[in-house]
Amino acid sequence: MSVQTAKRRLSPANIEALKGDRPIVSLTAYTTPIARLLDPHVDFLLVGDSLGMVLYGLDTTVGVTLDMMIAHGQAVMRGSERACVVIDMPFGSYQESKEQAFRSAARILKETGCSAVKLEGGAEMAETVAFLVSRGIPVLGHVGLMPQLVNTTGGYRSVGRNDKEVAKIRRDAKAIDDAGAFAIVIEGTVEPVARDITAELRSPTIGIGASPACDGQILVSDDMLGLFNDFKPRFVKHFAELAPAISKAAEEYAAEVKARTFPGIEHTFQAKK
Repeated sequence: MSVQTAKRRLSPANIEALKGDRPIVSLTAYTTPIARLLDPHVDFLLVGDSLGMVLYGLDTTVGVTLDMMIAHGQAVMRGSERACVVIDMPFGSYQESKEQAFRSAARILKETGCSAVKLEGGAEMAETVAFLVSRGIPVLGHVGLMPQLVNTTGGYRSVGRNDKEVAKIRRDAKAIDDAGAFAIVIEGTVEPVARDITAELRSPTIGIGASPACDGQILVSDDMLGLFNDFKPRFVKHFAELAPAISKAAEEYAAEVKARTFPGIEHTFQAKK
């Protein structure tokens, strides 16, 4: 009798090993159904704190809590079986100290079963990244534009447009690379800078609004699917236009309910004869 083997998830080490081999594919996921649809096509799913804006209508990611990230991380784990799952550490859950970061990250891994955490920050977070990695917690870094710092940077804007910014991004990326991150997201960074950083680092880079030369790419899935037609950043490509289709379906449903053409008798339960 044959025994069915469970599919093995990609690990952070597998993702790291893809540098120089082929481009790494990643998308965000926040729910079980979406994770199920994306899982066969990506190398890793990121449960991003972008869920605060995408799902909860927050103006920034700052209001996202650890409990929110864990709940959605659990949902994504239930909907996936192949992709490596990485969960964002939200603002305030790791910046205070490396010990706080470990407690938050350990809770995320224990309560969700995910493979790694992501945190934002450059040289100032290198010690924390090294602390986590040395204690068995794989870390995905994040440099360049850092949404959690929106209140101190004055908004969402591309970075790397002057010598001072370029030096900082390079310093940040090198520090996180040296600290042992298995990969590093580069966001909202001028293209030649992101290209150069990719060539300099040991870790693979994952671009979002960065460079085609990055070792991989990530997008917010809702952006990629065209669910937000009122907001389209320069770096986003709509691979589908689902917003009009969803609106049209809701319009048709409403019309049929009002006309009493839905539900039909075929959509109801009948008593057995």
